[in-house]
Amino acid sequence: MNIKQIEDKYFMRTYKRSNLVVKKAKNQFVWDENGKRYLDFSSGISVCNVGHCNTIVIKAAKKQLNNFTHISNLYYAPSQIKFGEVLAKRTFPGAKVFLSNSGAEANECAIKLARKWGFLNPSQTGNRYEIICFNNSFHGRTIATLSATGQKKFHEYLVPLQKEFVFAEFGNINSVKRFINDKTVAVIIEPVQGEGGIVPSDKKFLKELRTVCCENNLLLIFDEIQCGVGRTGKFYAFENYGVEPDIVTLAKSIANGFPLGATVAGKKCAEVFTYNDHGSTFGGNPVSCAAASAVLKIINKKFLNNTLKIARYFRVNLENLKKKYPIIREVRGLGLMLGIDLTVNGKDIVNYCMDKKLIINCTHDTVLRFLPPLIITKKDIDFSMKILEEALKCQTTK
Repeated sequence: MNIKQIEDKYFMRTYKRSNLVVKKAKNQFVWDENGKRYLDFSSGISVCNVGHCNTIVIKAAKKQLNNFTHISNLYYAPSQIKFGEVLAKRTFPGAKVFLSNSGAEANECAIKLARKWGFLNPSQTGNRYEIICFNNSFHGRTIATLSATGQKKFHEYLVPLQKEFVFAEFGNINSVKRFINDKTVAVIIEPVQGEGGIVPSDKKFLKELRTVCCENNLLLIFDEIQCGVGRTGKFYAFENYGVEPDIVTLAKSIANGFPLGATVAGKKCAEVFTYNDHGSTFGGNPVSCAAASAVLKIINKKFLNNTLKIARYFRVNLENLKKKYPIIREVRGLGLMLGIDLTVNGKDIVNYCMDKKLIINCTHDTVLRFLPPLIITKKDIDFSMKILEEALKCQTTK
């Protein structure tokens, strides 16, 4: 049996894979089993932000591997503690972290933290536990994070979900206000919706949201699992808006491919958890943390400035395509988190690009999603634009 037949026989059918069988990956490129090289404009869905098998990251991980891979959170692992210190200092004054394995776990932690904070800071009528979420959002695939996800397609067969989550209209502050009551404890939002189709928040809206949370003594949670760690040209997406949340969650790219999630809380709720309130067997794995520390060193001011420069060049090229092809409804995004909203299904365009050795992704059926490694060059963009334009031409002439 070949690898595809083995997968079909022994794996649950949860992933609709392309035909690409990856043999190796390096920087912004991926090679298949036949040695063909592809330019990767997905980076594992915004995971390998500093490039596949980044030399500095791999060196740091190997150094830790030579010492130990796991020691249990009952003991101190220096690589974990050092990473947590740097991350906290890079986030808020007085911040504290909890480390997990994934984005869903990071958001689960944020939800639990908010719930306990609401118990300790009740309204006049008692405990607060309800969280305001947004339509079109995505926060994970556990029951709690699915309950906070505002896309019904992810809820099929799984209802009833938890009821303590309500959904406001993304970008509409009056919609948020209508949901606030004496049970409300927090608001959770992605500064840039990823799975929802690459939809950035409006700056005015996020500022209003911050104000509303302060006025009503609510926690503001930013899910930066896809849009954080340099993706938008700033380390945190919230830095683009001049708005600081009370809790921010990270995962995906924080360790550049090693499993790691992080929940970072500011002063308002950093001291809420105490012993046995939360935990994780593998959370903050020493190897992942060593890799993550290397990522933090790489993503410095100079690196981010170059990301913004490349992002502007990419955006201009996409806007030029929009002028030429009516099937492009809109170009949107922030930094190197960009999307093209089409009037047609994007599946054929994704497949065409794959045939021409360019890896892109489609979300929401009609949104071509571009999440390239932050190390791409203008030459890479020129190559991708040539292929993408060919694909658009083919789609237009059908």
